[in-house]
Amino acid sequence: MNKDSKIYIAGHRGLVGSAILKNLQENAYNNIVTRTHKELDLTNQVAVEFFFKEEKPEYVFLAAAKVGGIVANNIYRADFIYENMMIQNNVIHQSYIHNVKKLLFLGSTCIYPKNAPQPMKEEYLLTDTLEYTNEPYAIAKIAGIKMCESYNLQYGTNFISVMPTNLYGPNDNFDLEKSHVLPALIRKIHLAKLLHEGKNDEVIADLKLNTIEEAKNYLNKFGVSATSVEIWGSGKPKREFLWSEDMAEACVFLMEHSDFQRLIAFSSIGRLEGQQDDIRNTHINIGTGVDISIKELAETIKNIVGFKGELVFNSEKPDGTMRKLTDVSKLNSLGWKHSVELDKGIKMTYDWFLSQKAQY
Repeated sequence: MNKDSKIYIAGHRGLVGSAILKNLQENAYNNIVTRTHKELDLTNQVAVEFFFKEEKPEYVFLAAAKVGGIVANNIYRADFIYENMMIQNNVIHQSYIHNVKKLLFLGSTCIYPKNAPQPMKEEYLLTDTLEYTNEPYAIAKIAGIKMCESYNLQYGTNFISVMPTNLYGPNDNFDLEKSHVLPALIRKIHLAKLLHEGKNDEVIADLKLNTIEEAKNYLNKFGVSATSVEIWGSGKPKREFLWSEDMAEACVFLMEHSDFQRLIAFSSIGRLEGQQDDIRNTHINIGTGVDISIKELAETIKNIVGFKGELVFNSEKPDGTMRKLTDVSKLNSLGWKHSVELDKGIKMTYDWFLSQKAQY
């Protein structure tokens, strides 16, 4: 990419897209195209075709997606598979039709089998059964990977796919019902701290309710009180977390320094027996290669937030997969490694969260 190349970021307001936008702007890329969902519905085939015909972007970051935590993924199964497949089908196909030079498709490490060996290597894709609760979302993302590979092989396009681990940072979703574990813990523990300190007005403002009684009753559904915060499961499962701006840096690095032909060579290393002649698994994991237990994560957030109450782990609730850690050796060998460690990243995320709360 050149500094004046026309770059389209699909999903520029989300956690992923906003971080990529910030990185490009800080690195003096000056011809960036964005559209809000209201301005361009990416599930609308005709609208996406018209956009590409009019704007003719040279590079595309496909960060737009319908995302959510374990509860949302399990409840809104049809929405997750339909909307994500429509978005990526439209953007990838129009990128081919309108001769986009390079596209980067963002997936998720939930594409790997539920019981994949740890750490998870790229070649473990499609070797076993997926985790049931997010199976529709994972299948959509797998379809996106295969779509990029297939267009490259049939049409000679240069579409690459990356699979970030659990991300967190500015512009994350802190919704109590639909957010992922790290932002959900930040908000729950923050609200418990406010209750503990008697800052009832701030609790009411945060939840946009009328009385503290309403607020307490609502928070009780999520196990949040002035003295404790309930956390689902035993706290023993381990997860990996990556600062969103590190992820963005990795994406821009790969867009600048890698392409599909180079990734074919890397994907041949460590390929499973019987796949030596196949071109597959050209996607790249993006992560830290380091994980932490949910209990340790919650304790870290509790200390950073300054909550003096208890963390209560409800072992009657499901733990989910006990460990999900990415193998990032391919990414490291390409020349990139993360720089923000978890403690620092959580502190920066909490500071950002507080800065947003200060606006109302």
